[in-house]
Amino acid sequence: MKTIILACLLFTVTLFSQINNTTKKMTQSNFETITLGGGCYWCVEAVYENLKGVKSVVSGFSGGKSANPSYEEVCSGTSGHVEVVQITFDKNVTNLDEIFKVFFTVHDPTTLNRQGADRGTQYRSVIFYTNEEQKQEAQSIIAELKKAKAFDDPIVTTIEPFTKFYKAEDYHQNYYANNKNQPYCQMVIQPKLEKFEKVFKDKLKTKK
Repeated sequence: MKTIILACLLFTVTLFSQINNTTKKMTQSNFETITLGGGCYWCVEAVYENLKGVKSVVSGFSGGKSANPSYEEVCSGTSGHVEVVQITFDKNVTNLDEIFKVFFTVHDPTTLNRQGADRGTQYRSVIFYTNEEQKQEAQSIIAELKKAKAFDDPIVTTIEPFTKFYKAEDYHQNYYANNKNQPYCQMVIQPKLEKFEKVFKDKLKTKK
């Protein structure tokens, strides 16, 4: 009798473990990550942190040749890296199309190696894709924007395969949220955030 009870208990534990692992895998598969460069990462980060469905936004560098570049190295324009944000989002709440629509709304994709007063290759407009779907989605929205003549000047955003992401120093993370009174935040980031909130007012996270 004890053997039967023990066997039943082991079966139950194994079953719950399998269900738990399956649920965990299903939950993890709902999330996707895309890496975007649209000028100063402080600006882009502040916007996506408020988009419903976005789990995390991390500021960092991609596209260069040197390993673990510092902010100063990237700012020099010699490392080849771009200031980017790596966005992880829940596909059950938002999608690549929406992520890209926000991207092309809050930065100017027609200025080569420049966003406003920020100049240099580290500020270029770029989409780093990790799979064929991301690449095709990026190509599709750029084609749609060109067809619709959404911009007066040609779009210079590049679509490139993702290779490596290096997280920026801690003080760059959540920069706008931690430095709202700084002149750059008020004069450069705040207008972008206001534009985003106006255009995507139905897609904003609920403020706590």
